[in-house]
Amino acid sequence: MSAWPQLRGSRTVRPGTATAGVVRCGLMDTMLADLAVSVVYFFAETLDEERLAAGLALALERLPVFGGRLRTVDGVLEIVCDGAGVPMDSYDVDETLAEAMGRVTLPRAELVDHVAAAQARTGGHPLLTVRISRLADGGTALGISWHHAVGDMQSFVQLLRAWSAAVEGGRLPEVEIVQDHDAYLDRVLPAEDCGRPGFRLPDPEEVAFLGREVAVAARANRSVQVYFGEAETDRMKQAFITAAGRKLSASDVICAHAISAIRELDEDKEARELTVPVNVRRPLDLPATVIGNLLSEIHLSCPGQGAPELLAAGLREAIEDFAGSHLNLRANLRFLEAIGRDRLGDCVPLGFDPAQRRFTFSNWSRFGAYEVSFGGVRPVFFSPAANLQLPWVSWLVEGFENTGSLFTAVLPARLAGRLRSPEGYAALHRFREPGDVLPAAAEAVRKLA
Repeated sequence: MSAWPQLRGSRTVRPGTATAGVVRCGLMDTMLADLAVSVVYFFAETLDEERLAAGLALALERLPVFGGRLRTVDGVLEIVCDGAGVPMDSYDVDETLAEAMGRVTLPRAELVDHVAAAQARTGGHPLLTVRISRLADGGTALGISWHHAVGDMQSFVQLLRAWSAAVEGGRLPEVEIVQDHDAYLDRVLPAEDCGRPGFRLPDPEEVAFLGREVAVAARANRSVQVYFGEAETDRMKQAFITAAGRKLSASDVICAHAISAIRELDEDKEARELTVPVNVRRPLDLPATVIGNLLSEIHLSCPGQGAPELLAAGLREAIEDFAGSHLNLRANLRFLEAIGRDRLGDCVPLGFDPAQRRFTFSNWSRFGAYEVSFGGVRPVFFSPAANLQLPWVSWLVEGFENTGSLFTAVLPARLAGRLRSPEGYAALHRFREPGDVLPAAAEAVRKLA
């Protein structure tokens, strides 16, 4: 074998029973329809690939949208649940588990087959891919990519739970496949919202600028991962609560601390905007098992340097008031009606504003990413795997072995290098103490800030 992956086998996993149903995508699904979401699970043991394939087939019966294909009918995007299936490729890789985990953020890590999102809109392309990498020391990397039009992180976790239950021989969870997403949201959303849409129409000059940013993204930007241990996070949280004088969550303080430290290293003293996607299931008391993109956003201002506790307090206040004054899904529909649906493709999300260094922070913690088991084997590491290195995008998930927190950010290459320097370590880990014990997997991964 060489260090490059060696293909060992390919198959298409199909549900035993195809529903032949059709799901009518909504506005949010369509806005996300050029995006794939990719993640990689790492296991310290070899997984049984036959059981994985059989379990996925059963899970696709429960969640057929992931095994279907897209089409457009009268200008509306639809998911045809025809059982076309999911490609599952198996590779041998001449790397250890730690070496593979250390490469997960590289654009050419080859640990996941990213869904071809834009091409899939016209049909004929899978909406979910699975790549199994058997590592040299007996470990396994399980790379999974799904089309964002199918669903959000909550939807993906429902698939994982069904897949895990099927492999373990347990009872698969019940899920709700909404047949018409916009009609569903119209029934459950409050009559009024914040009135500010979550996307905009850029002028021709900005269109050209954004096009250049996308074109050079892979060369100009790098992903950086920062692990915050549990003791470190507790100290950070207590310090921020004392300074802010109010209750804060771990994700509040990590978001505020990490972004403030990055801006300090960037010598950026300007006020900036922060976009935070929020799962509307919780504030609207909707079932967690509803499949689709049930997302809105919070938009708030990041103060100048030296006030991370103010950012944490502002984020907590916005989340607590989210259902009342921050929802914008009806505002999105009104904006689209005003400009015409044929101009949807010309719009860009507010969160994508690299000229203004506008951060987007996605909190994936508390979704249960580590609550899966395949043949009794649980993951030791879970990580996003960005297929497009757009700057100022970040994620937060539980850390190694489901302890602490892992913060991942895509940043301009020079700034990413500063985060990995001694200066960056001091800024990011000012709440870490020499006696803190880190998970063995965290200490084995190179380039972890």
